Amino acid sequence: MKLIKHLFFVFALVALVCSCKNENKKASTTSTVDNAGTNTTERSGQAFIEDDEGTPNCLQIAIGSPDHKTLVAAVQAAQVENALVNVGPLTVFAPTDEAFAALPEGTVENLVKPENKATLSDILKYHVTPGNLSTSILTKLPKLGQANNQDVQIEVIDGKPVIGGANIIASVKAGNGIVHVIDKVLLPPAKDE
Repeated sequence: MKLIKHLFFVFALVALVCSCKNENKKASTTSTVDNAGTNTTERSGQAFIEDDEGTPNCLQIAIGSPDHKTLVAAVQAAQVENALVNVGPLTVFAPTDEAFAALPEGTVENLVKPENKATLSDILKYHVTPGNLSTSILTKLPKLGQANNQDVQIEVIDGKPVIGGANIIASVKAGNGIVHVIDKVLLPPAKDE
């Protein structure tokens, strides 16, 4: 797992270096006069590119968290990284390592096997919903449609949303939505055959 994580960071570093590579483009400004007679300035070139990646996306937040190693390993095993880095906005419910450890013994080890990739992918997508849903918004909804095309129920207990039986213990804004740290792994209901 450490090798996969290191390879991911090496790939990200190479991508960053390649994206920053100077292709001899010079920054320039062009002054024009619009129809109203106002002088406007257009800026072009690499020097005027705005950084729109200043806030980490949902996957980067999970990777950077010491409490989500199992989640990151599961995401990589199921190859569903795109579900967490899409433009969004996304709401991601991120179970802690303790939440995964509370599953019956051998469950995680069994799920990360290549032959169980589809099942693991379904479980992980059950933790993602479209939209940037704060806890206050979640308290007003009876259920959410998840990325695996199933619904998860929401209860409000003591004024706080409980998602499929999981409590939200922290929330982190992401560049493509929000990550709610939860204390339980959400397991989708059995699909009708």
